[in-house]
Amino acid sequence: MSRTARWVAVSVMMSAVMSAVTVAGFWPVPPAAAEPVDLVGQVTAAARDRVAGEAASRWPDAEVRVLRSDDRRAFGTVVLVAPEDSVPRDWLFVAERDNSVAGWRVGLDGQPAFADLAGRSGLLTAKERTAFSAHDGRATPRVDGDYRTGMRLPWAVGQSWTVLGGPHAHDAGGGPWSSLDLAGGDQRVLAVRDGLAYTPCVGMIRVLHPDGYASRYYHLSNHLWADGLAVSAGTHLGDTGTETGCGGSAKARHVHFSLMYNGNFIGIANHIIGKWLFRNGPAQYDGSALHGSRSVPVGGQLYNYGTLGATQGIVDADGDTSVNRRTGPGTGYALAGTAADGDTVSVACSATGTTHTGRWGTTDLWNRLIDGTWVSDAYTYTGVAGAVNGRC
Repeated sequence: MSRTARWVAVSVMMSAVMSAVTVAGFWPVPPAAAEPVDLVGQVTAAARDRVAGEAASRWPDAEVRVLRSDDRRAFGTVVLVAPEDSVPRDWLFVAERDNSVAGWRVGLDGQPAFADLAGRSGLLTAKERTAFSAHDGRATPRVDGDYRTGMRLPWAVGQSWTVLGGPHAHDAGGGPWSSLDLAGGDQRVLAVRDGLAYTPCVGMIRVLHPDGYASRYYHLSNHLWADGLAVSAGTHLGDTGTETGCGGSAKARHVHFSLMYNGNFIGIANHIIGKWLFRNGPAQYDGSALHGSRSVPVGGQLYNYGTLGATQGIVDADGDTSVNRRTGPGTGYALAGTAADGDTVSVACSATGTTHTGRWGTTDLWNRLIDGTWVSDAYTYTGVAGAVNGRC
């Protein structure tokens, strides 16, 4: 907490939290008759309001880090510190003084107020203002039927790590199964994609990506202390560890990796990360990962194949070793070779052809590859249902 004098940390007991009403996405102070609430108190109250009804809203301690400020504006992070059997909740915040209510207006990432306040804050860089505009909670989530993330796995391409825990809620509770527990290799945790990195607390790094996605890494040791640091895919963020600087527990070194969108945890199932598609199991921490037809259960190792491009697909022969490529969109066209199960293919465009059934259902869509050959979409997982690069 003493790394930067401008950071502020505080434990706020529940009895001190004042009630208020959220108006237009902002968190105003109570009526004028009440004593003004300071910035830390208001940011904490906004965080508790964000998880109203959840266990996290009742956790007694909070930590606010003011990364940058002047007499009218502030920017930083807020964490609701977790008990031992849970995982902290955390956000970026932007705040500005509001003379009409003698206090602060606060926006947390994933709220419209966050982008609105960020857009006019002189404390932020141009890159931050642009990135934050996509984390306002108003964009149509790409997670609805579009499972492309542009992410690699959080370790070096070419290495294999062990899945210690399959898809589970960030706190093992009732939320979306957003998280994985991973360890192995050289234990160096790397950014899965380009973005802006922030350190909400000891052991944690969040990277905000430019389209509303964020990746979150917890239990890190020897990690960066970042305040808007621009990182690229493969940047070393820290090492696997057992750090619990903002609560929770970790019995063995690992990284608790979570997928987020617009400030919220989202289900990681079906999303493509490192050219693997993650699948839920019957219970939290179970599940598997699929690359082509190869399924790896919890306890197995995942090879990091790198990033799947936005117009690429993974050949899934649905249990076979390869699929046929044709000179046109259908089985009536001549053979033009094969594509091996698990191969990455680049799609130029798509068209209607003969109907086929694969792992994900029945379709008459065919994909024209950049070499001019065609494969059925029934055997090509792109992350979207339909043409991934327009119609031919």
